[in-house]
Amino acid sequence: MPHRRRTGPPRAAALLAAVLLPAATACTGLSPGPATNPGATGAVQVSATVAQDLDTPWGIALLPGGDLLVGSRDTGRIARIAAADGAKTDLGAVPGVAAGGEGGLLGLALSPAYATDHLVYAYLTTATDNRIVRLRYDPAGPAGGQLGAPQEILTGIPKGTYHDGGRIAFGPDGMLYAGAGDSGQGGAIAQDTGSLGGKILRTTPDGAPAPGNPYPGSVVYSYGHRNVQGLAWDPQGRLWASEFGQNTWDELNLIRPGGNYGWPLVEGTGNREGFVDPVVTWHTDVASPSGIAYADGAIWMAALRGTRLWRIPLAGTTTAAPPQEFLNGTYGRLRTVLTDGDGTLLLSTSNTDGRGDVRPGDDRVLRLRVQAP
Repeated sequence: MPHRRRTGPPRAAALLAAVLLPAATACTGLSPGPATNPGATGAVQVSATVAQDLDTPWGIALLPGGDLLVGSRDTGRIARIAAADGAKTDLGAVPGVAAGGEGGLLGLALSPAYATDHLVYAYLTTATDNRIVRLRYDPAGPAGGQLGAPQEILTGIPKGTYHDGGRIAFGPDGMLYAGAGDSGQGGAIAQDTGSLGGKILRTTPDGAPAPGNPYPGSVVYSYGHRNVQGLAWDPQGRLWASEFGQNTWDELNLIRPGGNYGWPLVEGTGNREGFVDPVVTWHTDVASPSGIAYADGAIWMAALRGTRLWRIPLAGTTTAAPPQEFLNGTYGRLRTVLTDGDGTLLLSTSNTDGRGDVRPGDDRVLRLRVQAP
């Protein structure tokens, strides 16, 4: 399904002084009914272009000290981006990546013990499956040869031309979570708790089923998902996930262990017993969500086809206030958003992925300063 949109100006300025106010909210829904937010306030300020001229960036990991690791979906290579000046250092390629369709080198995450073990986790598509591996990163090694041999953590996640999922993140419990897509198999495997496809998975750092998982001996944490590409935790330790719908509704879900999120039997809000409804829904033309992050009382969600950044204020135990949209069309497709823990967000574009309109400078990583209403 083509996702083509014009991107922003030919080259983002190194420092932008303008404060961007939210655009008019449209085509959103807030479970259990529709929502609009015409009087929303608050702002997002694009304060810097951290890096540009990136090739199909997908996963990003924030290193101690502020530098970034950025993976290229199509080349399978990881680069280190210097926070000070955006200089790139090629660390090497992750062996076994077989890019194609939506697959390739996808999510990246640092080990919870990175300060001592220097391990980087990667979700990748191979010739036979999607899998999670970990590699030791040696900053003292030669350029292009700083990654050790990959160690398999979890294999056998179904692959497809589309819906490979790919986001990985360590939770506040120290366990590794992964969004696995249904691999375009019509959604049947999403309802099969014996399959790793169409799931959120939870493992120990070594890849074993994590203690407390809902199904003994299984890494499955929740199921009935179509294509989860965003994972984030709020200060209460609750897991949120963004999910691509099919033709009508994209979703932001609050995840609970063993929850069935409906796909392919329900898209969006179904109000059906046995299924967990999303907290917020969007029409697919304004969302097609990928990465999410928590900052300043809200979930921030990057939209691909929607070419904008959504702010979803958390309003209660299981609810959210009406969402606001920012940067509508300014930078094109948006893939990954993460917080640096200092009141700012990092946001990457995704215009070189075959579905965007590429301009000079694409793809790039932006630094945003957010201001709550």
